[in-house]
Order: sequence, then structure tokens, then C-alpha cells
Amino acid sequence: MKSLIRWGATLGLLGSTVLTSWFGQIPKALALPQEDVIQLLQGIPVFTIMTDEGSLLIRTLEDNQNVTRVFISQQDANTFLTNLKANQPDIGNKVRVQPLPLGEVYRFALANNTETQSLKFAYIPMQSAVESAKQVLSNNGEEYQGGVPLFILQGGPENNFLTIQQDDQEVIPFFFEKAHIEKLVEQIKENQPEIASTMKIKVVPLENIIGLLHTQDDEMLKQIQLIPSQETLKFIQEAIKSQQNQGQ
Repeated sequence: MKSLIRWGATLGLLGSTVLTSWFGQIPKALALPQEDVIQLLQGIPVFTIMTDEGSLLIRTLEDNQNVTRVFISQQDANTFLTNLKANQPDIGNKVRVQPLPLGEVYRFALANNTETQSLKFAYIPMQSAVESAKQVLSNNGEEYQGGVPLFILQGGPENNFLTIQQDDQEVIPFFFEKAHIEKLVEQIKENQPEIASTMKIKVVPLENIIGLLHTQDDEMLKQIQLIPSQETLKFIQEAIKSQQNQGQ
């Protein structure tokens, strides 16, 4: 563990919990290349509501803004669909839950936010993660401002963000679930007790991370690695097993 864990990332850009806009008027030269952003997001499946024709279910608000839901939890998406079928069967019976890589959602969002059209993506976090985030932020003297909470560990001699050596690359893990980072904290306490008192869990909205990837050309951002929740990890494992069975 000592050889894997370091405290080398500063990432001052992540200090704010205020939600950022994905698509401000930022010169493209300042942003990471689009394919780099997509690659960073691609490993995280999210869940959308899609029509039989393959279009996203879109709701038009009173201000004529078009919105589509993107669920972090498959279970939450299934619950939403069940309620939709019960309350609006004319719509609910014509749509389904469709998993998509977060990178593809980002690609789709870029294509549907132009001068002539705009589609807002409303990310629906897991309620358990929201409650955990509220607790962490309260302990840090802050308040939950909305968005999908990600949990990151800060500490060490210079109070930097945690980095982990993975193969030949140093990555900065952001966790969708507090329980995962708590297990990591216990491992660090066991192996590096001298820094135990310096460790603090921080909360950063997923929307902020995507906003930074979209607007900032910082090589350190390429080190970010999103760690799915236990529910999502199980979905990924089942999807891989299903693909292997189909291949056979």
C-alpha cells in the first residue's frame, strides 16, 4: 500500500463545490481534446430513458427548455420507468431504460448544444450518495449545493489530493460512493498511521469535473479516474459476463 498511495495532486481547480456549466463560451483551444474527455468518462455506465425509436425521452419545461434525465443508478431509472408506466402509460409503455457510457452522453450533449438547439441533461444522483455528501460537507462546514457527488481523499504532508499508482500511471480516484473511500481510509490508517490525522474526505460534483474537462486544458485532469458505485460495478460485471456468453 505504501508504494501505491501518494499525495501528489494539488488540483486547485477542484476546490469549489459550486456547479459549473458544461457549455460556456470557452475557446476550444483551452479545453482538453474531445476524445480525451470521452475516454476519461467512457468507463462509467449511466442510465437514460429512451424511446423504441432510439431517441431520448425529453421533457419541455415552462421556459421551453428541453431536459432529459440521466440516472447514475440503474435501480433509480427502473423505478422512474415503473412510475411513468403507472401514471402516464401512453408514454411509459413506449420507452425503456437504456444504459450508455457517460462518454457517449457527453458526446451527445456536445452535438445537441449549438446556437440553434439546446438540450439540458439532468443528472439524477443516488440518494444514498447525496445523504453521504451532506454529512461530509456538514462536517467540513459546507452545504450540499446539488449535483452528483463524488468523494475524494485529501491529506498528507502538504494536504494534497490522493493519487494511486496504477501500473505505470498515477491516477486520482474520484468515488461515486463514500463506502469505497472509507475502506481506502482504513487501509491507509493501517499502513501509514502517521498521516491518519491529516486525512479528510472532500466532495466534488461530477458536473464540476465534466465542466473542467470541457473547459480546461490541464494535463493533470487526464489523471482523473472515476470509480463506480457497488451497484454499477455489479452491472458492469454482469454485462461483461453476458458478452462473454454471447461470444461463446
